[in-house]
Amino acid sequence: MHNDIRPFTLDIPQIEIDYLHDRLARARWAAEVPGTGWERGVPLDHLRELAHYWRTGYDWRAYESTLNAFGQYVTDIDGQRIHFLHVRSDHPDAKPLLITHGFPSSVAEFLHLIEPLVNPAEGQAFHVVAPSLPGYTLSTPLSDTGWAMARTARAWVELMSRLGYQRYAVHGGDVGAGISGLVASLDGDHVIGVHVVTDPLTAANTATFLPGMADRLNPDDPIDKLILTRMETFQRDGSGYLAIQNTRPQTIGYGLVDSPLLQLAWIAEKVKEWTDLPVDRDQLLTTASLYWFTGSGSTAAHTLYDQAHSSDWGAPPTVPQGFAVFGADETVRRVVPAPANAHWTEFPRGLHFPAMEAPAELAGDLRKFFGPLT
Repeated sequence: MHNDIRPFTLDIPQIEIDYLHDRLARARWAAEVPGTGWERGVPLDHLRELAHYWRTGYDWRAYESTLNAFGQYVTDIDGQRIHFLHVRSDHPDAKPLLITHGFPSSVAEFLHLIEPLVNPAEGQAFHVVAPSLPGYTLSTPLSDTGWAMARTARAWVELMSRLGYQRYAVHGGDVGAGISGLVASLDGDHVIGVHVVTDPLTAANTATFLPGMADRLNPDDPIDKLILTRMETFQRDGSGYLAIQNTRPQTIGYGLVDSPLLQLAWIAEKVKEWTDLPVDRDQLLTTASLYWFTGSGSTAAHTLYDQAHSSDWGAPPTVPQGFAVFGADETVRRVVPAPANAHWTEFPRGLHFPAMEAPAELAGDLRKFFGPLT
């Protein structure tokens, strides 16, 4: 068993970058039906512009250097190669913080969040540990089946133990929120608290998969009616990407690994639908590039299949819990299971990707929640 932690330097061969540019230059474009827009998928003009910039304007080497400057490492846990960023603070009171991305994302989601956490102008500082999910980008190849949230959480507990952190904080969004809650549940003796981000759309979408949630909501109550409407809309119009990955990940995987346009559209669609504040285009393309260069669109899909077929949800955490709600409205507290003494902060703007949309606000809430905890 390999318990060692090894420094990792990202260095994509130039031939791979040239190949990406060549594929983008020779792309075959799907015809667009007149009079249609985002309701049928990523519009042609939007994807053309984004792909053109990916080929002619985006500087992969600059972002490769940025990731390398953070400090990258790999280790093997439960037979799986795990890649992670590890950025230590110079502040003497810094607390270890494990942050986990979701789908369709990568550690590049945290490019603008890490610095204000590690070197804040004031308030609590953190040593940041940001792993890549198994099967995603640099945590590849995927070793075997079964990498659902619970198994990943157990790997994260082992990772923090290997790093020597006896007391640490955990944070995540999307799939990363579920994993963070499981880490807190599994390792409550070492976790000081768990903080997750959510938004009204995500809360309603998640409620779709919670057994009995629809039955607990009253269609005559205006707030419950709004939740039920969002759940129905997600099932009808917003869950196609998930349905195919939850059932046929290998089939969609061929296209994601072979076509940079499909991989780009697969990510860009969700970023557009799940944000309401501007997202750095280069940051989005860094994630798209990581998926493309590692061919991990397929293996990420396989982990979603494994989660959809898993019944290992763990127990609720008993450590302090914090929730940051972006694009807040009255529905989230009705849906999200939380203890009565939970920390809540509600932000009027931002949605699913606050680390990209509103990193200063998210960093501030992490300092506010974890600062008093020991």
